[in-house]
Amino acid sequence: MSVLTITKNNFQEEVLNSDKPVLIDFWASWCGPCRIMGPVVDEIAAERGDIKVGKVNVDDESELASAFGIMSIPTLVVMKGGKVVNSSVGVRPKGDILRMI
Repeated sequence: MSVLTITKNNFQEEVLNSDKPVLIDFWASWCGPCRIMGPVVDEIAAERGDIKVGKVNVDDESELASAFGIMSIPTLVVMKGGKVVNSSVGVRPKGDILRMI
């Protein structure tokens, strides 16, 4: 499955109403650690059909970033049933991210 671009306009449908767990990557194009995490997140999306993977550009979607209390990026958030069940800040190995889900 490909990575979804999550915005305030599709958040309800793609995340809150999802019947699958959702991994959300809060990132920005100017963020070096985010550029390191990007390919890892893309790889997880390609390998795992049992989850949704989305990215939120914090510059474009400041309301969503604020709603989640994002203070540092990259921040990964796992949501199930419309609720945050796990999160991490900073660069993480792929195995750690998979264990979060």
